[in-house]
Formats: sequence, structure tokens, C-alpha cells
Amino acid sequence: MQCRIPATAAMLSAALAVVTPTAAQQPARGIIIGAQTPPSSLDPHYHNTTQNNAALGQIFERLFELTPRGTLEPRLAERVRALDDTTWEVTLRAGVRFHDGTPFEADDIAWTYARIPQVANSPALFTAAVRTITAVEVKDPRTVILRTREPNPMLPADLASPVILSRRVHGAAGQAPATSEFNSGALAIGTGPYRLVSFALGDRMELARNEQYWGPAEPWDRVTFRYIPQPGSRVAALLAGEVDLIDYVPSQDMARLERDARFRLFGTDSISTVYLAPDAMRDTTPFATDNQGRPLAKNPLADRRVREALSLAIPRSAIAQRLYQGQATPADQFAAPAAEHRLEGQPPLAFDPARARALLAEAGYPEGFRLTVHGPVNFFPSDDNLLQAVAQSFTRVGVETQIQTLPGPTLFTRATNREFSMFITFFSSWYAINPIRQVVMTRDPVLGFGPFNRTRYSNPAVDRPAAEALVTMDEERRRALTHEAIRAMMEDKAVIPVVVLRYAWAGRRDRVTYEASPGGWTTSLYARPVP
Repeated sequence: MQCRIPATAAMLSAALAVVTPTAAQQPARGIIIGAQTPPSSLDPHYHNTTQNNAALGQIFERLFELTPRGTLEPRLAERVRALDDTTWEVTLRAGVRFHDGTPFEADDIAWTYARIPQVANSPALFTAAVRTITAVEVKDPRTVILRTREPNPMLPADLASPVILSRRVHGAAGQAPATSEFNSGALAIGTGPYRLVSFALGDRMELARNEQYWGPAEPWDRVTFRYIPQPGSRVAALLAGEVDLIDYVPSQDMARLERDARFRLFGTDSISTVYLAPDAMRDTTPFATDNQGRPLAKNPLADRRVREALSLAIPRSAIAQRLYQGQATPADQFAAPAAEHRLEGQPPLAFDPARARALLAEAGYPEGFRLTVHGPVNFFPSDDNLLQAVAQSFTRVGVETQIQTLPGPTLFTRATNREFSMFITFFSSWYAINPIRQVVMTRDPVLGFGPFNRTRYSNPAVDRPAAEALVTMDEERRRALTHEAIRAMMEDKAVIPVVVLRYAWAGRRDRVTYEASPGGWTTSLYARPVP
């Protein structure tokens, strides 16, 4: 697909300083970024993924932005404050226009939030971010009142999730626009510091600086993303001078790039946990068979002992050190070490193959069974190699495991349709409650729980404390409830965490510096020219 566009809080103090992109004024110049994963769509509400959010956040904007430091900074809104537990006042930025000149208006917020749950065929909606909002009232052109059906301590962070569209531009036809209208380029019109020039799905995206942007001008007059899925090819493009910056630097190439004076590495610990999602809630499952390849009458993954056995089979420390060469750490829980309200002082999840075999026998599988695990390819660092390592670990304890890798969009569509017995992916968040409400809580489109819960896992011992935490404004009580939900989730092996990633970018030392993102965002907004 190719298109070309003509150039045309109580939690946040009312005194919060207005923060805008801080690029120093630089001579006009361009940057070419070699990125692993292309956006799956130009519709910013279609698929809530790291890669989509990073790429499209250059064209569109949110009310607030979560920075690489985990701080919440103003964008289309200047401040938010709680008037009471269910009423929030949002002060909007004046003088903002969409790329076609249409003014940003308060009514755009209500229109945007109404569209989010209606996006068709989405593998992962943004409904969790707007789940509690029952009314958006325009007090005056720069003030919006948000009313929620219940207290929501996460609301300020939620406002940093979906981008804002224009009811005039994107709703001009009188109905919510189709994703295809964004993918064609016709509606890829935002308020961001860059505007779309062209997009070839899976190949490249070209952006031009928005000269009418409300904030300080970005330093790059032209930004080109080349999508290069193979790690070795990305490194080769950097070495050849074809690109200025690459993401997801392969761990095996880091030492060589560090020794080369032409390049500089930019790395950080992440907020991204790789996990396995087992099909635990069905009586039968499609990719588990006996050792002769015959379908099993009973789903082995529905037995908690089997899920625990598979977790015990994974040598997380060895994977982190050998496969990732130190560019990952063993997971001790679902939330990453930087996440708010995670359990502290946890050891890495246990590795005990003997205990794993005993649990399989206890569950009725002394000779094991066969399993196929699915995963994405070129979606997170070393994803296919990690999937192979997991399969080998399962096989060693008696569960003969094969793998099948698929492009990310295909994988998540099929996973949403419950076509797998187990799949691997990752989740990123600064808040320990977030992966619980997004991935683990019982799926409820009305309440906005579980939009990433593709296995339809359901456990009242998780749901009850998590739901209470999400409406508890007192932080210490919320922390205790979050811990209760985490423990229940870990005890039942709702998901099987594997490793916490470390992200790395490499750039030409004479061309670019990069603010490494714990969320794994690859964006020109974090890149700055070398003076």
C-alpha cells in the first residue's frame, strides 16, 4: 500500500508547567531511521501497539504524553485537575490546528472518545483508556469537564494513551471513518509536529516538518523511516551509511558497534515484559495433541499444574545471559522493575525441570504431550530466537514443542480469534495494575477490561482486587489491592512471564543522539542532531 499526501489532577498540579518539545533551533536537515517493525495501520486507534503508537505519535497528538522518563507532560491539554473523585477539569491548549488548517476544538475530544470503541476489526482497542468516562462537557472553548462513572486514579495517565482526532476532518462524512481511509493517507491528518508525505506499508514512511506546529519546531525538516525487519540487514544499512539510526540493535552486534568510533549506542532498561499466554479457559485447545499427534480430549493447559510446569521449565537466567547476552533480565512477575506498585524483592521465577516433570505426571501427563506455540517475527528483539529457546525448554521436560511464527498483525488477529493454544508477545507499562486490567482481567468490552486478554482468561481472585484498585484514590490502599491481584495472577499462572527486555538503538556519532525509551519507542521526536 502506498499513498502520497499533498503538503497542505490532583495528580497533576494546576500549576503544572507547560512543557513542549524542546528541540534547539537547528539548520534544516533530514534523518533516515532504520526501524524493525512498521506500523500496521495509519489509523491511530486501530491497534494499540508500541510500534504504532510511536510512529503515529509524530503525526497525531494526545492530550498528554508519557515521556521516556515516565513523566506526564502536556500536549493538546495544558493541565488536568480533579474537582472531586469523579469529575476532572482539563484545560486545553489554545491556537492548535490540524495539518489542513482545521482548528483543534473541545468537541473533538468527545468525538474521539466516542469513536475509540467503534473501530472495526481491531486486534487491540484503546477502550481501557476511556472506559470510565461517561460524559465530556465543554465548559468553554478551552475547558472540558470529564465525568467518570466511578473514581479513576489512572485517568491522567489514560489521557496520554489515545490521540485526538477532529470531528470536522475525520467525521466529515457524518460517521466514524473507516481504517482504510487512514491507510490511504486521506485522513492521516493530525496536529503533530510532522505531517505525512508518503507511506508504503511494510517498506517506508516519509514525514515533513509541520511548519505551522503550535510548539517549537522540530530540528528535522524531513524524516524517513525505512522498515528493515532483519537485524543483520539493519546493522549493515547503518555500517554502509544508508541510515542514520537503527532500533533493536542485535545483542551480538553491540560490542562491534561500541568499538567503532563512527557509532554510538543508546540503551536503557525497559518497561516491557515478554510473556506467554496459555489457553487456560477451554475444555479443548487446537494445538495440543498426544505424542502420536492425535487431538487430546481434554485441554492440558486448563490445568494449573501444567501451566506451572511449563513456567518451571524455562531457564530465564540462561536466556537473559546467553540468548540476549545481558540485554534482558529474568522476569520475576508480569510488571517490569520500573512499574509503579509492583511486588518488591521478588526472586526470578523458578527454574526447576525435575519439579516440572513431576507436576506433569501429577496432572496426568507422565509421558508429556505435543504443543505448538505461536509468536511474532520481527516484533520485539530476538523474538523468534526466544520462541525457539522456550520450545526447547518445554521439550526437555516432556512437552514436545514446535513453533510457528507469523507477522505481528496476522498473529494478533488470529490470537484475538482464539486460534492458538499458546502464544508469546510483550506488554509495556509504567504501572503494575495496567497489564492486569489490559491482559488478565476478565474481558468486558463495556467496562473496558481485558482488551488484550486474547485467551479469555477469567479469575475472580484477580478481578475483585484489581477492579477495586482501579477505583481507589488512596494510593496505599491501591498498592495493597494491586499486590493482591498480582499474587493471585502469579499463583494461577494466568500468564507466564519470561524476560524483561533491554532496548538499544545505534546511531552515527556525527549525525544523531537519541533519548532511549524504556517503552521501546522509535521516533524522530527522541532524536536530535549532533551540534
